[in-house]
Amino acid sequence: MRTKLEEILRAIARPVIAVSGGVDSVTLAALAVDLGLDVAIAHAASPAVPAQATQRLRRIARDRGWNLSVIDAHEFEDQQYRANPVNRCFFCKLNLYTAVKANFDRQILSGANIDDLGEYRPGLSSAARFGVRHPYIEAGFDKAAVRRLAAELELGEIAQIPASPCLSSRMETGLPIDAATLGFIDSVERLVTSRVRPKVVRCRVRAAGIVIELDSETLTSLTTTDADWLVQRIEQQPSRPPQGPVRFAGYRNGSAFVHEVSA
Repeated sequence: MRTKLEEILRAIARPVIAVSGGVDSVTLAALAVDLGLDVAIAHAASPAVPAQATQRLRRIARDRGWNLSVIDAHEFEDQQYRANPVNRCFFCKLNLYTAVKANFDRQILSGANIDDLGEYRPGLSSAARFGVRHPYIEAGFDKAAVRRLAAELELGEIAQIPASPCLSSRMETGLPIDAATLGFIDSVERLVTSRVRPKVVRCRVRAAGIVIELDSETLTSLTTTDADWLVQRIEQQPSRPPQGPVRFAGYRNGSAFVHEVSA
């Protein structure tokens, strides 16, 4: 399977990889660089991207000698994106690929894998408009295969980091997106992580309140002391949105999509 992926990459002239900072795109970039390809790597810094993800990517690029360019996709200038419709990801990726195309005269590659095809991914429609190629999908890689490849490439902690979609994905569909609220979400998730070390944490901002979703093991073991401590400090966050109370719940993938999802 890795051989097929390498053959696909070698056959693409002058690629540019859109790298978010997660395991999929970072691993694809690492492989392309290790193969000695003439590859550029583009990362869009944004209020929707946790600062630690951008910092981690800069560190990896420095250590591995990558040709990394940090760009602005200008999605926050797009009212359709900020309105947070159910297909928000379409507008996010539309802005991303527009910016990449404007900065690079190269074939755009993404880190999408075959597991993504089983989920609602309107961003793939934007990718199609720009002729973006998805080498993992072409080679039949799922998430588990990507993680194995990351380990083979000696990417260390990258191979094990949990999936972490953009911070805007924590906002209930229809609630307008703004940088202050995304900063609150990022701050809360870092606070929860420092206190209880969950495997998964999502700070969901809903019309009815703030929901801290945790993996089942962490939620089951959460003590009243820890829960009360966290709620108190979350309530004191200066950028806390004006929604209702804070509560804890089990993690559900895509639970911010509270309205009907249509193609």
